[in-house]
Amino acid sequence: MHNNNSIKAFEKYAKEYDLWFKKNRPSFVSELLLMKRLVPNTGKGLEIGVGTGRFSSGLGIKIGIDPAFDMLLMAKKRGIRVFNAKAEDLPFKDNSFDFVVMITVLSFLPSPLNALKEARRVIKNKGHIIIGMINKESALGRLYESKKAKSRFYKHARFYSVEVVLSWFKELRFNILSTYQTIFQEPELLVRPEPIKRGYKEGGFVGILARKSC
Repeated sequence: MHNNNSIKAFEKYAKEYDLWFKKNRPSFVSELLLMKRLVPNTGKGLEIGVGTGRFSSGLGIKIGIDPAFDMLLMAKKRGIRVFNAKAEDLPFKDNSFDFVVMITVLSFLPSPLNALKEARRVIKNKGHIIIGMINKESALGRLYESKKAKSRFYKHARFYSVEVVLSWFKELRFNILSTYQTIFQEPELLVRPEPIKRGYKEGGFVGILARKSC
């Protein structure tokens, strides 16, 4: 969440943002269950763009960074050790983490590729990066794109296709291990969590697991 206009929105409406997950619990649970398939059960992890900490607390991740200070206060209450920082300038030494997680963060960054390079720097050799993203080419991606102008949070977002993100991973020497997808309807219409399927060509929310190669 590092575009300056986006940061202001997330700062100002932190509570409203956090409430969305409660109001749309089936959607949140779908995404959380997908990420649980990809995030390692052991090792030292970092969430970049931790927000209010809902995903980190559900995934057992203990450390998170975000530029939106008000969100970090909420994440801290959820037991996360938080740092006020940007994805492109992480306050950690090289090879500090076994894995790094970024969930719907790439859309808000001025330079996603630079952020991924910085994530790579702090990941140990053969460590993992796990991305959760809105697939631009899905029905959900098109819906969010059409509503962007009226959205406090997505107004300044830029959505990407999964192919673009996979190409960045290859460029940065990450070996892609698996992709999963969920959310096949509008999140607001869900009454129960969605199924999780392998691949990425149908679902609105896609998870990618990749390993850092030397």
